[in-house]
Amino acid sequence: MIEVKNAKYIDSYRIWIEFSDGTTGIADLNDELWGSIFEPLKDVNVFKKFHISDTMKTISWENGADLAPEFLYDKVKNIHVEVS
Repeated sequence: MIEVKNAKYIDSYRIWIEFSDGTTGIADLNDELWGSIFEPLKDVNVFKKFHISDTMKTISWENGADLAPEFLYDKVKNIHVEVS
């Protein structure tokens, strides 16, 4: 099972994440903040106040919002760079 080991706010809605298997990268969550639980996180000042939950082993916020570590892992692993 993949777990978030470390996370740091970068800018906007991007977070650098380190996972339990050593994978690291940036998850851009700009398009993922929909639904009532995530509505408060659209305020960047609220968004950047996340922590790593000891029980869930992922990033979470004070209002109870969290994202599955597997979802975050996929966001980091599936970054596509367009070449023009």
